[in-house]
This record gives sequence, C-alpha cells and structure tokens, in this order.
Amino acid sequence: MSNKIIFVGDIILPNLSNLKCISAYLIVENGLITERGAKDYFYKYQDNFIKRGYQIKILEPHQFLMPGFVDCHTHAPQFPNIGLGLDRPLLEWLDKYTFPLESQYSDEEFAANVYSKVVKRLINNGTTTACYFGTLHLEGTLELVKSAIKQNQRAFIGKVSMNIENDAGYYNDTEKELREVKTFVEKVFEYNNDLVNPVITPRFAISCDNDLMKKLSVIAKQNSCLIQSHISENKKEIEYVLSTNPECTSYSEVYGRCGLFDNKCIMAHGVHLSEEEIDMFVRKGASIAHCPASNTRLKSGLCPVRKLLNCEVKVGLGTDVSGGDNASILDALRRAMDVSEHLNLLGGKESALNWKEALYLATLGGARALFIDDKIGRLEVNQEFDALLIDLYSKNSPIDKYTYSVAHGEEEEILERVERFVYLGDDRNIVQVYVKGKKVKDIL
Repeated sequence: MSNKIIFVGDIILPNLSNLKCISAYLIVENGLITERGAKDYFYKYQDNFIKRGYQIKILEPHQFLMPGFVDCHTHAPQFPNIGLGLDRPLLEWLDKYTFPLESQYSDEEFAANVYSKVVKRLINNGTTTACYFGTLHLEGTLELVKSAIKQNQRAFIGKVSMNIENDAGYYNDTEKELREVKTFVEKVFEYNNDLVNPVITPRFAISCDNDLMKKLSVIAKQNSCLIQSHISENKKEIEYVLSTNPECTSYSEVYGRCGLFDNKCIMAHGVHLSEEEIDMFVRKGASIAHCPASNTRLKSGLCPVRKLLNCEVKVGLGTDVSGGDNASILDALRRAMDVSEHLNLLGGKESALNWKEALYLATLGGARALFIDDKIGRLEVNQEFDALLIDLYSKNSPIDKYTYSVAHGEEEEILERVERFVYLGDDRNIVQVYVKGKKVKDIL
C-alpha cells in the first residue's frame, strides 16, 4: 500500500453515548490519520490530491470504514482446546484441560505453529489489537511475540506467572519466575517494535502468592508495563482467594495490597464485584475485560456491565478463548448484549446494552480499557490507522441484499448498514484490515 492513501465514503465513529456515521474523506500517511473532512471538499480538489501522489479508494455504498476490534483478554495457548470441556466449572476445567495443554509450550516448535494460527485467526476476524496471556514458558511465549510482529498485529503479550503448586505440576519457583519475567520484558523491548509490548501477567491470586505478586508489581512499575490478571470470575474462586487471604475483605483488596491495582491494570471478568470493589476500580483507574462467552460457558455468572459503565469503570470486551468458544469480537459484542438483556429480564435495575454501545465496547471501549485510546479507536486526526473496511455484500456474505429500507435520510441509511453488520456479519464481511496503516488482510 502507498504511504499516502485517501479513503472516501462512510466512516463509523463509535462512542458510548452517541455513535456517529459520517460521509467523509480520510487521509492516512505513514500509518497516521492526518486529515478528515467533508466529501464535497475532496471532490472539489480531487485532481490536486492525485497530483500530490495520493492513492485514492472510493468506497461503495454498501461499504464503510470503522475502527479495528480490540480483544482485551484471550489466552493464545488455549486455542487448540477451543470448544472442549465447556460443560465443566472453572477450576475443574483448568486442571483437566487448560494446565495440561499449556504445559506443552516448552516445545518452541509447537508454540510457533499454534501462535502463527492464533494471530492469523484474530486478524481475520478484525482484531487489530489483542491482549494475550501466554504460558509459563519464556521461549514459548516469545514465539507469540514473534508471530504478532511478523503479522503486524498490535498486541500486549504476557508470560504467565504462577508459583503455587497444582495437580498438573504447572508452576515455577519464585526466583525462576521473577528471573524469566525480567528476561521476557527485556527481550520484547529489544525487538523495538512499537506495536508489541510486554504485559505483566500473574495468572490470578489462586496460582500466585502475595510475595510473587508484590515483586511482579515492582517489575511492572520499573518498566512502565501494563498488568493483567483475573478477578471475581467464579464464586468458588472468590471463596478460595478470601480463605487464603483472611486479612482481606475482598478479592480486589488482595491485588491492591500487592501493588497490582492501578491505572495500568486490566482485570478479566469482574462478574461478582462488590460495591466497594467497583468503587476501587474507579478510584484506582483499573479496567475490566468483559468476557461474556466464557462467563456463560463455564457457568461463572452474568457480569453487570451497564452498572459498571454507569459507575464510570472502563470496560472492554474479551473473547477469553478457550473458556470462550469463539475468537471473534463480533461474537463477544453480541453475547455482551445477550448477558445484559438477560440481567434486565431477571429484574435488574439497569437497562440492557444496545448494539451501538456494544460496538463501542468492541472498539474505542477496548482501547480505553487498554489505556491506548490516545493512539487508536477513533479514526480521528493524529490517531494511528487501525481500521476495518466492511462490505455488507462481499463474496459469500451472510447478509442478503434487499431493496427495502425503513431509513429516512442518509445518516439513517448508514446506521442501518452498520446495524446489519453488528447483528448478522462475520469475517467474510471484514474485507480489509489495517494496523497502523499496513494492510494485514485483503479479500476484496
């Protein structure tokens, strides 16, 4: 692709309170959005743009441009288990399926083969940014780093930390774990790739003792790294954490006392948070990755996302493979709407999420949850161009073309097209994917 390109057509700008659809031109130069304006202006000066060497892409009426999807929580090594063991509760599922699989990633060739497929799958589904859990293995997790760099995906990648013994024998002693985390962070930074960054990753308070978590917090602060973990996913998990930390009144307090809870922290799930814990998320600036598929499949519970948003907690979406059974954020946003609606039907006080709000969670909301909304998520001037070109009627599209419409006016017509994609679309409609201006998928 040329380093200078102009897109002309319908552009979608998600926001929590007001999704906007505009017909405009957008200029991308060297991966950065440098100009956005009315289509009339572009057509008036089109010849000048051509003379200045811009590549011009005019979108069809059934196409639109939108920010890329952000997956705030997924487990790359678990993809070979996707669709397996989902009839079991969380802790049993971990012991029988997850830990035995993750133990295989000491084999770097195996790791490289899996991770290449994982990154490709997510990009194909429109995930321009992913926050990954790896495994305990230093070299194995570096294969995930290499795959993300090679395929030009924006990624936060964590070498998982665990030092408490489990039945699978899948853990490290504390000193080895700290040594390898430091090495992992150093090696990721040595790649000097501005799209891929390390994230400090204590698995959760069941598999890490407080001493390890405190020392991981120090490493995170020394290297300005994000921190990711799990919180309040399952009631039995919460009971166990509190029984082993009797001095704490909540799961969140355990992390807080270890220095892991701040404005660089993203916690997966948050299904069963107390009012005090929600307030702690707000005060500390931590965020939540909502994973509706795995919360349902593993029978963990229904996360009250509307309540979290009303309290001004930052929330993004996660596929949480392989607790979740689908690698698509489109699937996650639909399930987020379902969970919200189910809570409402069960007598919840908060209104259900609508599709516009769910689309926000999948894009700009995810960028905010990962603390990178200064870079991506808006398709505005000075943002990096992480974007999807959507075609409602692409080859083999699941969306049929009809001449009927209930829309009144151009903006309503654009909204109709976006709504159809949200409810009916899949990877076949995501015909082009761009990460920092580089085209990483093209099926046009």
